Amino acid sequence: MNIEPAGGQGGIGQSPVISTPESRMALQNLAAHQKSGLSGVITLKTEELFAMARKSSLWPLTFGLACCAIEMISAYMPKHDFDRYGVVTWPSPRQSDVMIVAGTVVKKMAEPIKLLYEQMPAPKWVIAMGSCATCGGPYVRSYSVVMGVDQIIPVDVYVPGCPPRPEALQHGILELQRKIQDEPRLKRGL
Repeated sequence: MNIEPAGGQGGIGQSPVISTPESRMALQNLAAHQKSGLSGVITLKTEELFAMARKSSLWPLTFGLACCAIEMISAYMPKHDFDRYGVVTWPSPRQSDVMIVAGTVVKKMAEPIKLLYEQMPAPKWVIAMGSCATCGGPYVRSYSVVMGVDQIIPVDVYVPGCPPRPEALQHGILELQRKIQDEPRLKRGL
């Protein structure tokens, strides 16, 4: 890595430029685009554009059922700040596109969860947060607990832990965004 003064001269008021092979390559590509007149132009398919918009504006319907809900709530606090990822909670299933199921799903709650999922518009995704939502957790042998929310509705991302930290949910959101971004390519078989 080379550190050179801007403009090649060591003048006063000029900030140094850090040059690496990657930054030089990026500058060469930028110069090539500017010469060809294509700077600022991005070409992509409409499905890819829509996927990029979808991944950057997720509106989750938060469904907190147990102790995992506290961790999910803390993920929206300033320390973790989901707003920077375009994730804004929404209290209505009719405008939400992501359902986050956090906590123990008992058989009594299975029907309301399924009803809320059916009320969500397509495309829709589900995140199962915590070991209770993914496989029943410590209540595996209980008569009243559903052994994972995937027994009721399809799940796209599993967030492990008991309870999972807000960073784990953050990673789950990023994985869901990556999945949403790749959906058009997967449909085409690329």
